Amino acid sequence: MTRQLRQAALDALPVGEAVPALVSALDGHGTAVLCAPPGTGKTTLVPLVLAGLVGGGPRRRVVVAEPRRIAARAAARRMAWLLGEAVGGSVGFTVRGERVAGPQTVVEVVTTGVLLQRLQRDQELAGVDVVVLDECHERHLDADTVAAFLLDVRETLRPELRLVAASATTDSAGWARVLGGAPVVEAAGVSYPVETVWAPPARPVRPPHGMRVDPAQLTHVASVVRRALSERAGDVLCFLPGVGEIARVAGQLGGVDAEVLQIHGRAPAAVQDAALTAADHRRVILSTAVAESSLTVPGVRVVVDSGLAREPRVDHARGLGALATVRASRAAGRQRAGRAGREAPGAVYRCWAEAEDGRLPAFPSPEIRIADLAQFALQAACWGDPDASGLALLDPPPAGAMAAAREVLLAVGAVSPAGRPTARGLRMARLGLHPRLARALLDGSAALGGRRAAELVALLSEEPPREYGDDLAAAWRRARAGGDAYAARWRAEAGRLQRAAAERNPAGPSPTPPLPETGAPPRTPSGAPPPDPSASNAGGAESPASPAFEARGLGRSPSGAAVPDDLAAGLVAALAFPERVARAKGQGAFLMASGTGAELGDGSGLRSAPWLAVAVADRPPHSASARIRLAAVIDEDTARAAAAHLWTEGEEVRWEDGDLIARAAERLGAIELAVRPLRTPDPALVRAALLDGLRAEGLSLLRWSPDAQALRARLGFLHRTLGGAWPDVADDGALLDRADDWLEPELSRARRRADLGRIDAGQALNRLLPWATGEAARLDELAPERLEVPSGSRIRLDYSAEHGQPVLAVKLQELFGLAETPKVAGVPVLVHLLSPAGRPAAVTADLASFWQGGYRAVRAELRGRYPKHPWPEDPATAEPTRHTNARLRR
Repeated sequence: MTRQLRQAALDALPVGEAVPALVSALDGHGTAVLCAPPGTGKTTLVPLVLAGLVGGGPRRRVVVAEPRRIAARAAARRMAWLLGEAVGGSVGFTVRGERVAGPQTVVEVVTTGVLLQRLQRDQELAGVDVVVLDECHERHLDADTVAAFLLDVRETLRPELRLVAASATTDSAGWARVLGGAPVVEAAGVSYPVETVWAPPARPVRPPHGMRVDPAQLTHVASVVRRALSERAGDVLCFLPGVGEIARVAGQLGGVDAEVLQIHGRAPAAVQDAALTAADHRRVILSTAVAESSLTVPGVRVVVDSGLAREPRVDHARGLGALATVRASRAAGRQRAGRAGREAPGAVYRCWAEAEDGRLPAFPSPEIRIADLAQFALQAACWGDPDASGLALLDPPPAGAMAAAREVLLAVGAVSPAGRPTARGLRMARLGLHPRLARALLDGSAALGGRRAAELVALLSEEPPREYGDDLAAAWRRARAGGDAYAARWRAEAGRLQRAAAERNPAGPSPTPPLPETGAPPRTPSGAPPPDPSASNAGGAESPASPAFEARGLGRSPSGAAVPDDLAAGLVAALAFPERVARAKGQGAFLMASGTGAELGDGSGLRSAPWLAVAVADRPPHSASARIRLAAVIDEDTARAAAAHLWTEGEEVRWEDGDLIARAAERLGAIELAVRPLRTPDPALVRAALLDGLRAEGLSLLRWSPDAQALRARLGFLHRTLGGAWPDVADDGALLDRADDWLEPELSRARRRADLGRIDAGQALNRLLPWATGEAARLDELAPERLEVPSGSRIRLDYSAEHGQPVLAVKLQELFGLAETPKVAGVPVLVHLLSPAGRPAAVTADLASFWQGGYRAVRAELRGRYPKHPWPEDPATAEPTRHTNARLRR
């Protein structure tokens, strides 16, 4: 092929000086880490040199993996331009749904997702000599997974395969360690100075909340863009977190003296190409993070950074995953600012205060720590490492997220209970979809026909624009009739999915090789186990091809034409998200099978539906209910079929709402389908439920007479004071742990709350006394219920103070002549001395000291108030009495 190299452009790329060291590192070690600032040519010159297309080296096949489609297309076009060729010759690209490459292609740029699918089909990556993983610093989950798989391939199958981890800002030491001590090659960049202008809002704005961004923040960003246009020359590149924010800011830039372009992953290729091509007029490019790296946007001299980014989040307990708006990291801020200094000196306007900058996270969170790991777990299982423990990853997957992912895979029939992939799981992994959507595509095709299922899954894989509404069936009809950019992408993706489903599932489940009867499962050369034939539908999810599904009338013809659109949409959504089938509670509120409440917005046309399949929902922080963003109407039969693995039927005996409930219940997850009372529930279950009620509401459910309460207090005192055989009765939990010892046989006879109220707690507590040792007979001696005082009265002792002394509350005159404080079990009682009217007069634990000192003050205060009662000057020798002076004289 004749080509006209653009040698001057190639020679001007600064990374060229580092290329000899990189080639030497690969020749000696096979792997290398390349650190090169933006604009140095690491994405374009390095692959050409490694392929032998530039520099005269040996010819090699090079695959370059990019995290985004727009970057893959742009890199391929740039390399082809440097060679003086058209894309599809020596340099090509492959992204989801689009391939421009031919038999002469030596350098192929692919997305990491595409490379992951190739590795699952051909673990050896036959014919490929070098793989360059670009933009490793972004820590996308697919990129981390691809790197781990490639290292496994190098170690077990192809040690000659060369691997380069390349990035502008990366954890070079971490990647070098993962790559087996790979050399780190650094390239110096030629960057122009970028002035930082701090441009915080004049008034505070609300922080990001879920997907929501304060409109005041977006208004401020638009005003900063206008300011930058007036203060600086050149094009302006503005970073915003998502498509919605880009559209809002674009709407506020009407009338500016510049063309406004919008770049994001959903933008038409023509718009992306226009933004990446030099223009003879001024432009404002509004972009998501796709323009942070890999791409050079010609003409940009100014960057306006909103300081916001989107990261995946997942609520593992409820299965609700979504993107969340967060503050962009300092590393992302440096990448964004660098866009302004690619071609000439520039400036970055940062829409936050300088004082906040140091509090931003240093790097973006690795997706493996925060994302839904179901797809990763399936890829790992298909690779032969279900728990990913043998993969070389910079960060191990969180155990909780992996456990939640395995539950999803088991539910959709992708893995066996042992974690091994089923034949169905292998097909799912190769569809390039989340396992939920793969299940919906495969099973939906069987019920509805390939085209209809593919169209609906395409709607679920890229959420339709908000203006399409919250009714999935209506959005489906609108996409079919639509002429907008989303509809065009949707049609292309639906076609891809239809072809993929037909290729992977031409006639139902594929046959699987038999397993050996003993020993470890056989392994393929790649190390991956064969599919598990014992669990082709391991999770119990009922396939629409099954007789039970057919019986419900949900799969009447191969084309699926008999199923109305509304029910078809609901079926596919329910197949993808079975735990989100939801039954109406009234007034737009629903209960999902997962147990989460969900609500429709006011004015939704779905509010009257008895059942919904919820396709998209999010749960705002601190909110008990999810917000339904996209759903479809279903009926109960569809819900039962799609969520068959969640169906349960059995006896339920539990404590609920203050009493025992015993019933037979049929459930779909948390949704009650039918209930009936149980007349003869299992006594063991009843007893356990009553104990739950006692734990929940306390032992006050029993009958506590004053004597019973006093006995509990006396026993508590002896346990604290003497320990040994005296039981701990102060704590409800400790008592309930010994229910067999003191609440039987009454507890086993009880059937409801009222029966608990008939149990005499005092009589029951007597069973805990240390009868076996004989200590029980000393109860009244060690902790007497009453204490006789000098007047002859027998006064009840109060042992209820949790950690204190027993209390003796007695009229002062009744203790005359008592020189020492009484003791109980060797513990001095706390004497509450009362006036003749029974009101507190003094408290003492040392009666002798009180007679000598405190008594005088009490006598002086009270004898005028109670003149009929004796107030001797020497109480220690006076006669104790319960009576007045007149009574004493009789």
